[in-house]
Amino acid sequence: MKLLKRQIKQKDGSGTILLRPETSEDLWHAFNLLQVGDLVRCTTVRKVVKESATGSTSSNKMRLMLTIQLQKVDFDPEVLQVRLSGPVTSENDNVRMGAMHTLTLELTQNFSIEKECWDQVFLDRIDEAVNPERQAEIAAVVMQSGLAHVCLVTGALTIVKSRIETNIPKKRTGSSQHDKAITKFYEAVYRAILQHIDFTKIKCILLGSPGFVKDDFYQYLLQESVRRDDRPFVENKSKFVLCKASSGHKHALEEVFADPGVMAQMSDTKFAQEVEVLQRFMKMMNDDPDRAYYGFDHVSKAHEQLAIESLLVTDELFRSSDVKTRRLYVQLVESVRATGGKVFIFSSMHVSGQQLQQVSGVAALLRYPLPDLDELEELAANAAAPDEEEDEVVRYEDPNRRLREDVEDMGFK
Repeated sequence: MKLLKRQIKQKDGSGTILLRPETSEDLWHAFNLLQVGDLVRCTTVRKVVKESATGSTSSNKMRLMLTIQLQKVDFDPEVLQVRLSGPVTSENDNVRMGAMHTLTLELTQNFSIEKECWDQVFLDRIDEAVNPERQAEIAAVVMQSGLAHVCLVTGALTIVKSRIETNIPKKRTGSSQHDKAITKFYEAVYRAILQHIDFTKIKCILLGSPGFVKDDFYQYLLQESVRRDDRPFVENKSKFVLCKASSGHKHALEEVFADPGVMAQMSDTKFAQEVEVLQRFMKMMNDDPDRAYYGFDHVSKAHEQLAIESLLVTDELFRSSDVKTRRLYVQLVESVRATGGKVFIFSSMHVSGQQLQQVSGVAALLRYPLPDLDELEELAANAAAPDEEEDEVVRYEDPNRRLREDVEDMGFK
Protein backbone atom coordinates (compact mmCIF):
# COMPACT_ATOMS: atom_id res chain seq x y z
CA MET A 1 0.00 0.00 0.00
CA LYS A 2 1.25 3.46 -0.90
CA LEU A 3 0.41 6.29 1.46
CA LEU A 4 0.22 9.31 -0.85
CA LYS A 5 -1.19 11.94 1.49
CA ARG A 6 -2.03 12.18 5.18
CA GLN A 7 -3.86 15.13 6.77
CA ILE A 8 -5.05 14.28 10.29
CA LYS A 9 -5.68 16.94 12.93
CA GLN A 10 -3.92 16.48 16.26
CA LYS A 11 -6.82 18.09 18.14
CA ASP A 12 -9.69 15.69 17.37
CA GLY A 13 -8.17 13.06 15.05
CA SER A 14 -10.34 14.04 12.07
CA GLY A 15 -8.88 14.19 8.60
CA THR A 16 -8.21 12.55 5.25
CA ILE A 17 -5.70 10.05 3.87
CA LEU A 18 -4.97 9.22 0.22
CA LEU A 19 -3.97 5.60 -0.54
CA ARG A 20 -3.07 3.40 -3.50
CA PRO A 21 -3.51 -0.39 -3.10
CA GLU A 22 -0.82 -2.41 -4.90
CA THR A 23 -1.50 -6.02 -3.80
CA SER A 24 -4.58 -8.08 -3.00
CA GLU A 25 -3.71 -7.87 0.70
CA ASP A 26 -3.89 -4.06 0.45
CA LEU A 27 -7.57 -4.37 -0.44
CA TRP A 28 -8.13 -6.32 2.78
CA HIS A 29 -6.43 -3.52 4.74
CA ALA A 30 -8.62 -0.98 2.92
CA PHE A 31 -11.73 -2.95 3.92
CA ASN A 32 -10.65 -2.79 7.57
CA LEU A 33 -10.04 0.96 7.35
CA LEU A 34 -13.53 1.71 6.03
CA GLN A 35 -16.53 2.31 8.28
CA VAL A 36 -20.15 3.32 7.76
CA GLY A 37 -20.35 7.12 7.68
CA ASP A 38 -16.89 7.67 6.12
CA LEU A 39 -16.51 9.79 3.00
CA VAL A 40 -14.71 7.94 0.19
CA ARG A 41 -13.56 9.63 -3.02
CA CYS A 42 -12.21 7.86 -6.12
CA THR A 43 -12.77 7.49 -9.86
CA THR A 44 -15.63 5.29 -11.03
CA VAL A 45 -17.60 4.44 -14.16
CA ARG A 46 -21.29 5.43 -14.22
CA LYS A 47 -23.98 5.30 -16.86
CA VAL A 48 -25.08 8.87 -17.59
CA VAL A 49 -28.43 9.59 -19.33
CA LYS A 50 -28.80 12.93 -21.17
CA GLU A 51 -31.93 14.43 -22.64
CA SER A 52 -31.78 16.55 -25.80
CA ALA A 53 -33.88 19.63 -26.65
CA THR A 54 -36.25 17.45 -28.70
CA GLY A 55 -36.92 15.15 -25.72
CA SER A 56 -34.89 12.17 -26.95
CA THR A 57 -32.48 10.56 -24.50
CA SER A 58 -29.05 9.05 -24.95
CA SER A 59 -26.86 7.18 -22.48
CA ASN A 60 -23.18 6.44 -22.30
CA LYS A 61 -20.71 5.34 -19.68
CA MET A 62 -18.40 7.99 -18.26
CA ARG A 63 -15.47 7.86 -15.88
CA LEU A 64 -16.14 10.29 -13.05
CA MET A 65 -14.56 11.36 -9.77
CA LEU A 66 -17.22 10.90 -7.07
CA THR A 67 -17.42 11.16 -3.27
CA ILE A 68 -19.92 8.95 -1.44
CA GLN A 69 -20.88 8.59 2.22
CA LEU A 70 -20.57 4.92 3.11
CA GLN A 71 -23.72 3.02 3.97
CA LYS A 72 -22.46 -0.47 3.14
CA VAL A 73 -19.01 -2.05 2.76
CA ASP A 74 -18.42 -5.59 1.43
CA PHE A 75 -15.27 -7.66 0.91
CA ASP A 76 -15.40 -10.63 -1.45
CA PRO A 77 -12.63 -13.08 -0.45
CA GLU A 78 -13.08 -15.14 -3.62
CA VAL A 79 -12.30 -12.37 -6.12
CA LEU A 80 -10.59 -10.05 -3.58
CA GLN A 81 -12.76 -7.00 -4.25
CA VAL A 82 -14.03 -4.22 -1.97
CA ARG A 83 -17.44 -2.83 -2.90
CA LEU A 84 -18.78 0.37 -1.35
CA SER A 85 -22.22 1.91 -1.65
CA GLY A 86 -23.87 5.11 -0.44
CA PRO A 87 -25.26 8.47 -1.55
CA VAL A 88 -23.16 10.87 -3.62
CA THR A 89 -22.07 13.88 -1.52
CA SER A 90 -19.96 15.83 -4.05
CA GLU A 91 -21.34 18.14 -6.71
CA ASN A 92 -21.04 16.82 -10.26
CA ASP A 93 -22.50 17.94 -13.59
CA ASN A 94 -23.52 14.39 -14.47
CA VAL A 95 -24.72 12.96 -11.12
CA ARG A 96 -27.16 14.64 -8.76
CA MET A 97 -26.42 15.02 -5.05
CA GLY A 98 -27.89 12.19 -2.96
CA ALA A 99 -28.02 9.68 -5.83
CA MET A 100 -26.99 6.17 -4.73
CA HIS A 101 -23.80 4.79 -6.25
CA THR A 102 -21.58 1.72 -5.81
CA LEU A 103 -17.79 1.96 -5.99
CA THR A 104 -15.36 -0.93 -6.47
CA LEU A 105 -11.84 -0.41 -5.17
CA GLU A 106 -9.24 -1.66 -7.65
CA LEU A 107 -5.49 -2.23 -7.57
CA THR A 108 -3.32 0.79 -8.45
CA GLN A 109 -6.38 3.08 -8.18
CA ASN A 110 -6.02 6.03 -5.79
CA PHE A 111 -8.79 6.61 -3.26
CA SER A 112 -9.20 8.88 -0.24
CA ILE A 113 -10.94 8.25 3.09
CA GLU A 114 -12.23 11.07 5.30
CA LYS A 115 -13.14 10.26 8.91
CA GLU A 116 -14.38 12.23 11.89
CA CYS A 117 -11.81 10.41 14.02
CA TRP A 118 -8.80 8.29 13.09
CA ASP A 119 -8.31 6.24 16.29
CA GLN A 120 -5.12 4.35 17.16
CA VAL A 121 -6.30 1.03 15.71
CA PHE A 122 -6.90 2.69 12.33
CA LEU A 123 -3.46 4.35 12.45
CA ASP A 124 -1.79 1.02 13.34
CA ARG A 125 -3.54 -0.61 10.39
CA ILE A 126 -2.14 2.07 8.04
CA ASP A 127 1.39 1.58 9.41
CA GLU A 128 1.10 -2.18 8.89
CA ALA A 129 -0.25 -1.76 5.36
CA VAL A 130 2.54 0.55 4.18
CA ASN A 131 5.33 -1.52 5.75
CA PRO A 132 7.14 -3.32 2.87
CA GLU A 133 8.61 -5.95 5.22
CA ARG A 134 5.18 -7.52 5.76
CA GLN A 135 5.46 -9.17 2.34
CA ALA A 136 7.50 -12.06 3.78
CA GLU A 137 4.98 -14.67 2.68
CA ILE A 138 4.39 -18.40 2.99
CA ALA A 139 2.91 -20.82 0.50
CA ALA A 140 1.04 -23.94 1.57
CA VAL A 141 -0.22 -26.96 -0.36
CA VAL A 142 -2.58 -29.32 1.48
CA MET A 143 -3.46 -32.45 -0.43
CA GLN A 144 -4.97 -35.90 -0.33
CA SER A 145 -5.53 -38.40 -3.10
CA GLY A 146 -7.49 -36.49 -5.77
CA LEU A 147 -7.85 -33.17 -3.90
CA ALA A 148 -5.40 -30.30 -3.30
CA HIS A 149 -5.49 -26.62 -2.31
CA VAL A 150 -2.65 -24.26 -3.23
CA CYS A 151 -2.70 -21.30 -0.81
CA LEU A 152 -0.75 -18.14 -0.08
CA VAL A 153 -0.48 -17.09 3.58
CA THR A 154 0.26 -13.39 4.03
CA GLY A 155 0.29 -11.22 7.12
CA ALA A 156 -3.49 -10.77 6.94
CA LEU A 157 -4.93 -13.30 4.51
CA THR A 158 -5.00 -16.97 3.62
CA ILE A 159 -5.75 -16.91 -0.11
CA VAL A 160 -6.74 -20.05 -2.03
CA LYS A 161 -4.98 -19.60 -5.37
CA SER A 162 -6.03 -22.92 -6.86
CA ARG A 163 -8.24 -25.90 -6.03
CA ILE A 164 -7.39 -29.13 -7.85
CA GLU A 165 -9.84 -32.03 -7.79
CA THR A 166 -9.41 -35.20 -9.84
CA ASN A 167 -11.34 -38.46 -9.76
CA ILE A 168 -8.94 -41.27 -8.76
CA PRO A 169 -10.25 -44.77 -9.59
CA LYS A 170 -9.45 -47.69 -7.31
CA LYS A 171 -6.53 -49.96 -8.07
CA ARG A 172 -7.50 -52.98 -10.12
CA THR A 173 -5.34 -55.88 -11.24
CA GLY A 174 -4.26 -55.47 -14.84
CA SER A 175 -5.52 -51.86 -15.07
CA SER A 176 -3.33 -48.75 -15.25
CA GLN A 177 -6.17 -46.23 -14.81
CA HIS A 178 -5.26 -45.56 -11.17
CA ASP A 179 -1.62 -44.73 -11.93
CA LYS A 180 -2.58 -42.53 -14.88
CA ALA A 181 -5.07 -40.58 -12.73
CA ILE A 182 -2.46 -40.07 -9.98
CA THR A 183 0.06 -38.78 -12.53
CA LYS A 184 -2.57 -36.44 -14.00
CA PHE A 185 -3.39 -35.17 -10.50
CA TYR A 186 0.29 -34.58 -9.63
CA GLU A 187 0.78 -32.77 -12.94
CA ALA A 188 -2.11 -30.40 -12.18
CA VAL A 189 -0.71 -29.58 -8.73
CA TYR A 190 2.79 -29.12 -10.22
CA ARG A 191 1.49 -26.59 -12.76
CA ALA A 192 -0.61 -24.76 -10.14
CA ILE A 193 2.42 -24.26 -7.90
CA LEU A 194 4.53 -23.07 -10.82
CA GLN A 195 1.81 -20.65 -11.94
CA HIS A 196 0.70 -19.13 -8.61
CA ILE A 197 3.81 -19.08 -6.41
CA ASP A 198 6.49 -16.43 -6.81
CA PHE A 199 9.60 -18.10 -5.37
CA THR A 200 11.42 -14.76 -5.08
CA LYS A 201 8.95 -13.63 -2.38
CA ILE A 202 8.20 -16.93 -0.65
CA LYS A 203 10.15 -17.96 2.44
CA CYS A 204 8.94 -21.55 2.54
CA ILE A 205 6.43 -23.85 0.87
CA LEU A 206 4.54 -26.22 3.13
CA LEU A 207 3.47 -29.59 1.72
CA GLY A 208 0.93 -31.30 3.95
CA SER A 209 -1.08 -34.47 3.52
CA PRO A 210 -2.19 -37.66 5.28
CA GLY A 211 -0.01 -40.69 4.73
CA PHE A 212 2.64 -40.61 2.01
CA VAL A 213 0.79 -38.49 -0.58
CA LYS A 214 3.08 -35.50 0.05
CA ASP A 215 6.21 -37.65 -0.16
CA ASP A 216 5.16 -39.22 -3.45
CA PHE A 217 4.26 -35.84 -4.92
CA TYR A 218 7.53 -34.29 -3.75
CA GLN A 219 9.50 -37.05 -5.49
CA TYR A 220 7.43 -36.49 -8.65
CA LEU A 221 8.13 -32.73 -8.42
CA LEU A 222 11.90 -33.23 -8.07
CA GLN A 223 12.12 -35.67 -10.97
CA GLU A 224 9.94 -33.61 -13.31
CA SER A 225 11.65 -30.30 -12.48
CA VAL A 226 15.06 -31.78 -13.39
CA ARG A 227 13.71 -33.41 -16.56
CA ARG A 228 11.99 -30.18 -17.70
CA ASP A 229 14.67 -27.90 -16.31
CA ASP A 230 12.14 -25.81 -14.38
CA ARG A 231 14.61 -23.54 -12.58
CA PRO A 232 12.17 -22.19 -9.93
CA PHE A 233 11.78 -25.71 -8.50
CA VAL A 234 15.41 -26.77 -8.96
CA GLU A 235 16.82 -23.64 -7.31
CA ASN A 236 14.30 -23.49 -4.44
CA LYS A 237 13.84 -27.13 -3.45
CA SER A 238 15.28 -26.31 0.00
CA LYS A 239 12.21 -24.12 0.67
CA PHE A 240 9.86 -27.12 0.65
CA VAL A 241 8.84 -28.37 4.11
CA LEU A 242 6.94 -31.66 4.36
CA CYS A 243 4.45 -31.93 7.21
CA LYS A 244 1.39 -33.86 8.31
CA ALA A 245 -2.19 -32.80 7.52
CA SER A 246 -5.41 -34.75 7.98
CA SER A 247 -6.88 -33.88 4.57
CA GLY A 248 -6.56 -31.79 1.43
CA HIS A 249 -9.12 -29.21 2.57
CA LYS A 250 -8.19 -25.66 3.53
CA HIS A 251 -9.07 -26.13 7.22
CA ALA A 252 -6.26 -28.71 7.49
CA LEU A 253 -3.84 -25.74 7.54
CA GLU A 254 -4.73 -25.43 11.24
CA GLU A 255 -2.88 -28.71 11.90
CA VAL A 256 0.00 -27.75 9.62
CA PHE A 257 0.65 -24.52 11.54
CA ALA A 258 0.51 -26.42 14.85
CA ASP A 259 3.65 -28.37 13.87
CA PRO A 260 6.69 -27.01 15.81
CA GLY A 261 9.00 -27.80 12.89
CA VAL A 262 6.83 -25.73 10.57
CA MET A 263 6.67 -22.84 13.00
CA ALA A 264 10.48 -22.82 13.26
CA GLN A 265 10.62 -22.12 9.52
CA MET A 266 8.20 -19.20 9.97
CA SER A 267 9.54 -17.82 13.25
CA ASP A 268 10.19 -14.28 11.97
CA THR A 269 6.75 -13.73 10.43
CA LYS A 270 3.81 -11.90 12.02
CA PHE A 271 1.51 -14.83 11.37
CA ALA A 272 3.84 -17.24 13.21
CA GLN A 273 3.89 -14.98 16.27
CA GLU A 274 0.10 -14.90 16.31
CA VAL A 275 -0.16 -18.68 16.01
CA GLU A 276 2.40 -19.13 18.82
CA VAL A 277 0.56 -16.83 21.27
CA LEU A 278 -2.79 -18.47 20.43
CA GLN A 279 -1.32 -21.91 21.13
CA ARG A 280 0.03 -20.60 24.44
CA PHE A 281 -3.45 -19.35 25.33
CA MET A 282 -5.10 -22.69 24.48
CA LYS A 283 -2.46 -24.57 26.50
CA MET A 284 -2.89 -22.18 29.43
CA MET A 285 -6.65 -22.79 29.37
CA ASN A 286 -5.89 -26.44 30.18
CA ASP A 287 -2.85 -26.13 32.45
CA ASP A 288 -3.52 -22.90 34.40
CA PRO A 289 -7.02 -21.54 33.65
CA ASP A 290 -6.63 -18.73 36.21
CA ARG A 291 -4.12 -17.12 33.84
CA ALA A 292 -6.25 -17.36 30.68
CA TYR A 293 -9.51 -15.46 30.25
CA TYR A 294 -11.76 -14.71 27.29
CA GLY A 295 -14.85 -12.59 26.70
CA PHE A 296 -14.91 -8.80 26.92
CA ASP A 297 -16.25 -8.57 30.50
CA HIS A 298 -13.71 -10.96 32.02
CA VAL A 299 -10.79 -9.53 30.03
CA SER A 300 -11.77 -5.98 31.06
CA LYS A 301 -11.92 -6.95 34.74
CA ALA A 302 -8.51 -8.62 34.47
CA HIS A 303 -7.13 -5.43 32.93
CA GLU A 304 -8.56 -3.37 35.80
CA GLN A 305 -6.10 -5.27 37.98
CA LEU A 306 -3.27 -4.64 35.44
CA ALA A 307 -2.87 -8.38 34.99
CA ILE A 308 -2.82 -8.65 31.15
CA GLU A 309 0.47 -9.71 29.60
CA SER A 310 -0.87 -10.42 26.08
CA LEU A 311 -4.19 -9.33 24.60
CA LEU A 312 -5.57 -11.33 21.66
CA VAL A 313 -8.36 -9.76 19.58
CA THR A 314 -9.76 -10.34 16.07
CA ASP A 315 -10.05 -7.51 13.56
CA GLU A 316 -13.71 -8.43 13.05
CA LEU A 317 -14.56 -6.76 16.38
CA PHE A 318 -13.23 -3.43 15.07
CA ARG A 319 -15.60 -3.64 12.08
CA SER A 320 -18.65 -3.40 14.35
CA SER A 321 -21.31 -1.05 12.95
CA ASP A 322 -21.99 0.09 16.53
CA VAL A 323 -19.62 2.99 17.21
CA LYS A 324 -19.81 2.49 20.99
CA THR A 325 -18.85 -1.19 20.71
CA ARG A 326 -15.86 -0.40 18.51
CA ARG A 327 -14.77 2.38 20.88
CA LEU A 328 -14.79 -0.08 23.82
CA TYR A 329 -12.36 -2.40 22.04
CA VAL A 330 -10.16 0.47 20.84
CA GLN A 331 -9.93 1.83 24.40
CA LEU A 332 -9.08 -1.65 25.71
CA VAL A 333 -6.26 -2.04 23.16
CA GLU A 334 -4.81 1.41 23.88
CA SER A 335 -5.04 0.92 27.65
CA VAL A 336 -3.34 -2.50 27.58
CA ARG A 337 -0.48 -1.07 25.49
CA ALA A 338 -0.15 1.89 27.88
CA THR A 339 0.34 -0.50 30.82
CA GLY A 340 3.06 -2.53 29.08
CA GLY A 341 0.97 -5.36 27.65
CA LYS A 342 1.38 -6.80 24.16
CA VAL A 343 -1.52 -6.65 21.71
CA PHE A 344 -2.04 -9.16 18.88
CA ILE A 345 -4.74 -8.29 16.33
CA PHE A 346 -5.70 -11.46 14.43
CA SER A 347 -7.05 -11.47 10.89
CA SER A 348 -10.44 -13.16 10.58
CA MET A 349 -9.24 -14.41 7.17
CA HIS A 350 -6.66 -16.63 8.86
CA VAL A 351 -7.30 -20.00 10.47
CA SER A 352 -5.90 -18.63 13.75
CA GLY A 353 -8.31 -15.68 13.69
CA GLN A 354 -11.24 -18.01 13.08
CA GLN A 355 -10.16 -20.12 16.07
CA LEU A 356 -10.03 -17.03 18.29
CA GLN A 357 -13.46 -15.95 17.03
CA GLN A 358 -14.87 -19.20 18.44
CA VAL A 359 -13.98 -18.00 21.96
CA SER A 360 -15.69 -14.58 21.59
CA GLY A 361 -12.90 -12.94 19.55
CA VAL A 362 -11.08 -11.44 22.55
CA ALA A 363 -8.84 -13.24 25.05
CA ALA A 364 -5.94 -12.52 27.40
CA LEU A 365 -2.89 -14.22 28.88
CA LEU A 366 -2.27 -12.90 32.40
CA ARG A 367 0.97 -12.05 34.19
CA TYR A 368 -0.17 -13.83 37.33
CA PRO A 369 -3.11 -16.06 38.29
CA LEU A 370 -6.38 -14.43 39.32
CA PRO A 371 -9.16 -16.14 41.27
CA ASP A 372 -12.27 -16.86 39.29
CA LEU A 373 -13.65 -13.46 38.33
CA ASP A 374 -17.21 -14.72 38.69
CA GLU A 375 -16.47 -15.58 42.32
CA LEU A 376 -14.99 -12.12 42.89
CA GLU A 377 -18.18 -10.54 41.54
CA GLU A 378 -20.29 -12.77 43.78
CA LEU A 379 -18.16 -11.91 46.84
CA ALA A 380 -18.47 -8.21 46.06
CA ALA A 381 -22.26 -8.54 45.75
CA ASN A 382 -22.48 -10.44 49.06
CA ALA A 383 -20.31 -7.83 50.78
CA ALA A 384 -22.71 -5.09 49.70
CA ALA A 385 -25.84 -7.04 50.63
CA PRO A 386 -25.67 -6.66 54.52
CA ASP A 387 -25.54 -2.86 54.21
CA GLU A 388 -28.69 -2.90 52.13
CA GLU A 389 -30.41 -5.16 54.65
CA GLU A 390 -29.43 -2.85 57.54
CA ASP A 391 -30.86 0.13 55.65
CA GLU A 392 -34.10 -1.74 55.18
CA VAL A 393 -34.27 -2.61 58.90
CA VAL A 394 -33.78 1.02 59.90
CA ARG A 395 -36.33 2.16 57.38
CA TYR A 396 -39.03 -0.32 58.37
CA GLU A 397 -38.30 -1.08 62.07
CA ASP A 398 -41.52 0.74 63.16
CA PRO A 399 -44.31 0.14 60.62
CA ASN A 400 -46.68 2.66 62.39
CA ARG A 401 -44.12 5.48 62.48
CA ARG A 402 -45.12 7.03 59.14
CA LEU A 403 -48.82 6.90 60.08
CA ARG A 404 -48.16 8.75 63.38
CA GLU A 405 -46.10 11.39 61.57
CA ASP A 406 -48.94 11.98 59.09
CA VAL A 407 -51.47 12.33 61.89
CA GLU A 408 -49.22 14.85 63.69
CA ASP A 409 -48.81 16.85 60.49
CA MET A 410 -52.57 17.18 60.21
CA GLY A 411 -52.77 18.59 63.79
CA PHE A 412 -54.10 15.50 65.54
CA LYS A 413 -52.27 14.05 68.55
